[in-house]
Amino acid sequence: MRQLASIQRIRKLEPIAGADAIVKASVLGWDVVVKKGEFQAGDLCVYCEIDSLLPDKPAFAFLQAYGMRIRTVRLRGQISQGICFPLSVLPDGVEPVEGKEVTEALGVRKYEPPMPANLAGIAKGPFPAWFPKTDETRVQILQDRLDAFHGKACYVTEKLDGSSATYYWRDSEFGVCSRNLELLPDPKNSLWKFAEKTELAKKLSALDRDIALQGEIVGEGIQGNKYGIKGQTVYFFNAFDIQNYSYLGFQEFQALLSTMGLESVPVLERNYALTNKIAELVQLSIGKSVLKPVRREGLVIRPLEEQRDAAGRVSFKVINPEFLLKYE
Repeated sequence: MRQLASIQRIRKLEPIAGADAIVKASVLGWDVVVKKGEFQAGDLCVYCEIDSLLPDKPAFAFLQAYGMRIRTVRLRGQISQGICFPLSVLPDGVEPVEGKEVTEALGVRKYEPPMPANLAGIAKGPFPAWFPKTDETRVQILQDRLDAFHGKACYVTEKLDGSSATYYWRDSEFGVCSRNLELLPDPKNSLWKFAEKTELAKKLSALDRDIALQGEIVGEGIQGNKYGIKGQTVYFFNAFDIQNYSYLGFQEFQALLSTMGLESVPVLERNYALTNKIAELVQLSIGKSVLKPVRREGLVIRPLEEQRDAAGRVSFKVINPEFLLKYE
């Protein structure tokens, strides 16, 4: 689970060229601009990730002009992702222990972009419990995992800027889901339109297994249609075996899509030796989309053979900071 607000240690402080009042702090794998003299290296702080929505309280009043949302910014040429507060913002009774989550204690919420009308649909119910939602952890908090899987053979895909789409076949029933809901059939809904156009229910039923396909719908009316796509289409990035509660490995997943005539998200590397250096991975994320020469949102990296550890599936995203600066 993503920790929007947590108690973290400032590992080091570095000067910013041409800046007298601010310095760069290293928190987890993030670079954060802080006021000079406010913290010392080794201090604990309350760190809030980007896309945190802070409550309207006096300690956070300066964020009102920004809708109380923490974003990626560039200050004196330095990219800053997140914000550090002194421990004094903690409510009484909250013990300042490194790594402790304080999202609920502070009343922090996650920013969710509004759902386009053509995707909202008519809710059948909550997102089904028999397969996971589509979500990836940002690499900046995964140093221990990177160390454990350093050198592992991975594949790298482009993270597309669209909206989550899940299609499943279970117990002879076809279902369509947005990020948070299962949807009733609706001829006006873009997720259902794609299913009808591609005969997805028929294709899934022919597999003779309970399975979920997860992807990103992009195109007209979705996130500004950065890729200039006519209409809408779905690029898939996951196949999940419902009965065995496990994801398909890369080769099996690609073969499945080929059999069904469906498209994968762009695959950028098929045998990438995973580095454990976060800065290198962030640099790798910077580039243009395969779909159109615009800034890509980022990358998703997974082992070629499915791997799990104590935290769950080994899979993470690396967001392109240049994308965040331009579009968010």
